[in-house]
Amino acid sequence: MDFRPDPEIRSKSLPIGCIGAGMIMAECHLAAYAMAGFPVVAIASRTKAKAEAVAARYGIPKTHATPQDLIEDAGVAILDIAYPPDLQPALIRAALKQPHIKAILAQKPLALTLEEARALRDEAAAAGKLLSVNQNMRYDQSMRVLKQILDAGILGTPVFAQIDMHAIPHWQDFLKGYDRLTLSNMSVHHLDVMRFLFGEPESITTQTRTDPRTSFPHQDGITISTLRFKDGLLALSLEDVWSGPREAGYPDDQHITFRVEGTLGVAKGSIGWPNGKPSTLSYATKASGAWITPSWETHWFPHAFIGVMEQLQHAVATGTEPALTVADNVKTVALVEAGYRSIALNRTVQLSEI
Repeated sequence: MDFRPDPEIRSKSLPIGCIGAGMIMAECHLAAYAMAGFPVVAIASRTKAKAEAVAARYGIPKTHATPQDLIEDAGVAILDIAYPPDLQPALIRAALKQPHIKAILAQKPLALTLEEARALRDEAAAAGKLLSVNQNMRYDQSMRVLKQILDAGILGTPVFAQIDMHAIPHWQDFLKGYDRLTLSNMSVHHLDVMRFLFGEPESITTQTRTDPRTSFPHQDGITISTLRFKDGLLALSLEDVWSGPREAGYPDDQHITFRVEGTLGVAKGSIGWPNGKPSTLSYATKASGAWITPSWETHWFPHAFIGVMEQLQHAVATGTEPALTVADNVKTVALVEAGYRSIALNRTVQLSEI
C-alpha cells in the first residue's frame, strides 16, 4: 500500500491566535505551525512575560495582555487554546461571540464534565462556529498507518487490540486541583484512538489504583480499561504511569506499545514520545508471509500537531466539517465518564447508561 503517515497540507492561510505559553503550546503547537507555515499572528497567556518570551522565539508579531484581549483581536480567525480545562469553557464561550473568529481548536479534555462538553457542542452549533478538539494521537504516524491498514481490510476482522503504556507523564500543576487524573488526562488519548480505529464500544470496565510517585491526592493513577465492541472485539488500554522507580542506578525502560490481532493478520508497534523517537509499526498477514515495516522520520510530538491544525484550516477554507469535530469528541468524553462510573461502581458500564 501507499501509506500516508503524515497528512497533506491543503490549507494554511487563516491567521491563528494562541492562548497559552506552556510546554504543549511552545514545544508542540508552535513548533509544528512553524514547520508547516501556518500564520500565527498573536499570543496571550496567564503571564504576559511568558507569552512575550514565546512570541520572541517564534516571531509572533503581537502579544496580548490577557486571553480576552486576544479573543477580541479582529485579526484572529482561528483561536488555538492550550489552557487548563476548568478555564477553557469560558474562553470558548467568549470566542463564540466574536464575528471574526471562524473556528476554535480546544484542548482535551474539552471540559471537566460531560454535561459541560455537551453544552459547548450545542452552543458552538448555535453560533455557527467550528469547534474542534485537539485529539492529536489520531495524527501520530503509526496510528494513521494502522487506520489505513484496518480500513483496507488487510488484517481481516479485528479480534483483540491493546495499548500498553509504561511511561511517566508530566502532570501539570493545575491538575493538583482536580479530583480526576490519569483517565481524564492520559487515558483520553488511548480511549479516543480506540474509537478512531474501531468505532464505538458498547461497554467499558475500568480498574485503578493510586500512583506511588504522584504526591498530590488523586483517585486514578495506574489505570486499566477493557472495552467491548458490538462485533465482539475486545480491547485493552493500560496506563501504568508509575513504570517503576525513576532514580539514579535504575535502568529506565519507559515505553508504549500497541498490538492489533485480526482474523487475517497482526499489526504491532510502539509510540515514540517517551524516548523522543518516531513511532513504529509492523504487520504480517497470511498472504504476506513476512513482517512488513513501513517507515517515516516524523514524530507524534510535534509533527502530529500539523495535522490537527490543518484539518481545521481546511474545514474553514472549504466550508466543510473538520476531521476532529466537537460532536465526535463528546463521545470520547462520554467514554471517559463511563470509565469513572465503572471505577466508582466497581462494575462494567454500558455506554448506553451515559
